[in-house]
Amino acid sequence: MYPQRLLDRFLRYVKIDTTACDAAEDYPSSPGQLELGRLLVEELRAIGLDDAQQDEHGIVLATVPATVEGPAPTIALCAHLDTSPETPGANVNPRIIENYAGGDIPLSGDPERAILVADNPELQKLIGKTLITSDGTTLLGADDKAGVAVIVETAAWLGEHPEIAHGPVRICFTCDEEIGRGIDKLDPRRIGAAACYTLDGQGADAIDVETFSADLAVVTIRGVNIHPSIAKDRMTNAVRAAADFLGRLPRDRLAPEVTEDREGFLHPYEIGGGVAQVKLKILLRDFDSAQLEDRVALLHQAASATMAVFPEAQIDVVVTRQYRNMSEGLSREPRAVAYAEEALAGLGRVAERTIVRGGTDGSRLTELGLPTPNLATGQHVPHSPLEWACLDEMVQAVQWLVAIAQRWAQPPGQTP
Repeated sequence: MYPQRLLDRFLRYVKIDTTACDAAEDYPSSPGQLELGRLLVEELRAIGLDDAQQDEHGIVLATVPATVEGPAPTIALCAHLDTSPETPGANVNPRIIENYAGGDIPLSGDPERAILVADNPELQKLIGKTLITSDGTTLLGADDKAGVAVIVETAAWLGEHPEIAHGPVRICFTCDEEIGRGIDKLDPRRIGAAACYTLDGQGADAIDVETFSADLAVVTIRGVNIHPSIAKDRMTNAVRAAADFLGRLPRDRLAPEVTEDREGFLHPYEIGGGVAQVKLKILLRDFDSAQLEDRVALLHQAASATMAVFPEAQIDVVVTRQYRNMSEGLSREPRAVAYAEEALAGLGRVAERTIVRGGTDGSRLTELGLPTPNLATGQHVPHSPLEWACLDEMVQAVQWLVAIAQRWAQPPGQTP
């Protein structure tokens, strides 16, 4: 493997601002995603993937040709081009820390911010490794440009080593995953694979085999606006009604701040408006899809209670399905996880099956019939200016993908 080449790829990618924009109606929602996609098509063609192309939606598809004769299952590798809108992603100034000596990591762009070992205990296992951070004023963009770089480097390595036996490997880069639209413009049949792997996980050697099931609730509260000088007995303030509504949602349970592991939540994350109308966006999350119905019922109960206090107010709750826990779909194609575990074992490492308190493009792809577990790529603390990545773990991810491609080309029942 070529760690420096992998690092150079990653640094090129994070310099391009691909922040997703939830308010935009276009796909992709930001021009930087198209820019990065065009760069990737150039790089993929340069390493010999002649069919690499970016479609009208910004999705990039390419194929690493098989090196084995006869039929072999096609697998796919997928990552997303966008970064989270929760933290600025423009003007990223990466810092490379070679031979990490241990201890907290101050961030040069904001003296009040530091990556603390107390909050990142995994740092204690990475002494001597190469770490990459931002300067603390922006995202680093490792979510998911670490995954993008790992996939491109894997494609390059396979192209440079035709002696490695593998079937066709499809490459797919999506847009707007961070705002829940990653698969909106992608029919899995275009990928044409028996299984897919998203490269969007944290740390090393982990396979996410379950994700949250997710819905989005948009709550619109309509009041009665009139000039405050003549408002007595005539105004219904939607802002006050919104405060009442939010106060009825549980804070000691079913909130991200007080839940962990397999516990679900309701998460009001955006509010806007005025006296006449307020709009709230609320995330509904649970590993058990059936529990989402109870969350929706709780919202309707809160709306009814608020309207009893503000009888002139009108509250509408509209719920949109987002994605579902991938576990059921993965059970229908057990090779997707089993072969990844066997491939890693062949490298002398042990895979850890994990759950992710969030979702990936793999959640939707699996739901649509393409089993897609999520693999670790060396990223840490996503969506935060304290985000960082480990180059050594990214190299390990490349090694894993090469081994997975080899495993799928072996006869059923044969192990590495």
